[in-house]
Amino acid sequence: MLYKLVGSCVLICVFFITNAQTDQPFIKLVNPLKQENAVSTARQFIIGSTCKTCSVTINNTPVKVYTTGAFAYELNLVAGDTSLIINANNQSNKSVTKSLSYTYTIPKPAAPVTSLSIERIETFPEGNIVVKPGDIIKFKIKALPNALVTTFKNTVLYEMPLTKTNGMPGIYQGEYVVQTTDDFRSYKFPITITATDGQTLTKEAPNTISVLSTLSADVCLTKGRLAHLEYGLGDDRLGGAKIGYIDSLIPLKIIGKVGTHYKVALTPYRTAYIPDDVVTLAPKGTFAGEALTDKIQVAGDSVYDYVTVALTAKLPYQSMQLLNPSTIAVDVFGATNNTNWITHLQSAKEIQAVNVEQVQEQVFRVSITLKHTQHWGYSIFYKGNALIIKVKQQPKSLSLKNLTIAVDAGHGGSNTGAGGATGVAEKNIALAIALQLQQALQKEGATVIMTRTKEQFFDNKERILFYRDSVPDLLISIHLNSSADPFRASGTSTLYKYIGFKAFSNFIHQRMLQLGLSEYGNIGAFNFMLNSPTEYPNALIETLFLSNLDEEALVLDAGFQQKMANQIVAGIKDFLAAQQQ
Repeated sequence: MLYKLVGSCVLICVFFITNAQTDQPFIKLVNPLKQENAVSTARQFIIGSTCKTCSVTINNTPVKVYTTGAFAYELNLVAGDTSLIINANNQSNKSVTKSLSYTYTIPKPAAPVTSLSIERIETFPEGNIVVKPGDIIKFKIKALPNALVTTFKNTVLYEMPLTKTNGMPGIYQGEYVVQTTDDFRSYKFPITITATDGQTLTKEAPNTISVLSTLSADVCLTKGRLAHLEYGLGDDRLGGAKIGYIDSLIPLKIIGKVGTHYKVALTPYRTAYIPDDVVTLAPKGTFAGEALTDKIQVAGDSVYDYVTVALTAKLPYQSMQLLNPSTIAVDVFGATNNTNWITHLQSAKEIQAVNVEQVQEQVFRVSITLKHTQHWGYSIFYKGNALIIKVKQQPKSLSLKNLTIAVDAGHGGSNTGAGGATGVAEKNIALAIALQLQQALQKEGATVIMTRTKEQFFDNKERILFYRDSVPDLLISIHLNSSADPFRASGTSTLYKYIGFKAFSNFIHQRMLQLGLSEYGNIGAFNFMLNSPTEYPNALIETLFLSNLDEEALVLDAGFQQKMANQIVAGIKDFLAAQQQ
């Protein structure tokens, strides 16, 4: 039954190129999607597919057709209009054509403002913000050069020297420090420019700024199972870099807001950001931010060890994995050391030692030294006001037949992921490989839990919570990489977030390279949601580049999918063997 399921998934993947299995000529483009294209960069790629036995020319220039029927062609446009005719011809001399056109406009170089006007206003932090007295609002303006530019309360913005602006005149910068007397609500700062002849013009900044007093409370409480702190306001596609997940009902002192993120004070010297959808505002007068530590106990059961840190109130925290020796370090923000003893019971099997120190004002560090080299995972939560650090012991048996392995097929449903030249979607290939991997692991006797075994959508938050409840010993997430360049970008990579899980991903990476794929790297500090849990070692595998025509041809082969699954299993076994040395 499982073999049929794998086979059917491969057929799903190949469904997108069924036309290419005939010798009837056709042209199906995945890039560009429009016949007429206005572009501002000279390098462009024509990517698509035809029948496997067809030949392709573009403006009478032969183009390589891969075994899958895929083809790609690189253009280096000159300014103006370019017309192209794509011809696909089969062995019976039947042909089809498709026309394309590009209008390439070279971007005009930036020019200075020449009239009394303000071309651009930028404020930092960006977006709508809530501030408190002492906060700094920065401004960057592009306007008429050699003028006087001011903002709120006649704060002067200064024209920057050309050496600081790449030779562009009329760039003004300055900052405003929020005063204790300020009480504006959803206020757009006015920017006024006064020319040398006395004429003036005023334009409002695009974003609103409010003083903290406009909030209904100055403390928020974390809620749900996915509350997390972020270092800053990153705009990467993976979101801001996470400090880590924290438990619910932890009070946090609000000191501002930028867009959808509250700015909170962890200590007098440390701030963080938290999304507003994972907190609720607490009643006025709610305390937050400080507590004393009390006794600490270390104990264990048959699977986990536990470090229990008594506190007088719930506080936010951050954890880190360290090596040589393997250590879990937990910083409790707002805590002051009042611990006079640490009780270490013999029931603890993985924890070798626990040490505490006040590393700075209101930062209390708990350092947990492990007996084994490998980090097997941990979770942190509160029981009342006691902070519990639950540490996974190394499994008693490191044979696959005694372990539970989670296999996550990336994407699914409306989340299609990357696409190949033939039109195949990442979600289908990832599922096909995941099913092959499931079968290979089960042959080794492993218990395998899957995110999905069919074509369906699963939100990444659902995936995290599913595996947090399932608690596998190891997790593998299967993906395929992509690039706009179908020729140069290639290779296999594995990705991890925490240094304690690097070895796991690296063993798999070494085995994947044995398939003859080029190396894209073993990549750490990866901010993807499936790499963020600390409960179990995990690795994301970007098996290869689906956008690369050679690698697409490989991965569409069910036999090569099986080889990848076998290499992943071999990498897992290498990792387990290394822990027994």
